[in-house]
Amino acid sequence: MHAAAPTTRTAALSALLLMGCLGAVVPLAKALAPSIKAGVASVGAPKALVGVVIAAVVPSPEGLAALRAARANRFQTSLNLAIGSTLASIGLTVPAVALSSLLPGLTLTLVIDPKSTVLLFLSLFVTGTSLGTGRTKVLQGAALLVVFATYLFTAVALSEERF
Repeated sequence: MHAAAPTTRTAALSALLLMGCLGAVVPLAKALAPSIKAGVASVGAPKALVGVVIAAVVPSPEGLAALRAARANRFQTSLNLAIGSTLASIGLTVPAVALSSLLPGLTLTLVIDPKSTVLLFLSLFVTGTSLGTGRTKVLQGAALLVVFATYLFTAVALSEERF
């Protein structure tokens, strides 16, 4: 049994509230960035780790809710929270940054190094394999976690630009 579709008014209000929340998250992340930079610099880690930490902090409330749902054995709710928050963060942040780059005086430069490009395509391949079959297995999830761990390792250990 499915829930009734939201009304047009509810959907429009939800979209406006979502944009408003994104507008609140960006300044909060900017305000948090100096503290994160200081923490990363104090341990001698590379500058690239600052972006990784901020990217982990932004969806953390939904991630914690997903963990609580998983502990309560509500697997579908847990997946919806985890995937939904990540997709919303990415799906709204990238267009917002791209649109803001159209403002006079702002330049947008997206830089992804060859290591990260390979890991991105590897994760897209594993995800495509998982979604293509219609069934997700633990092995595919473990493979994505290995790709993520590899990304973190390369971001920290192989980065040349340090504080």
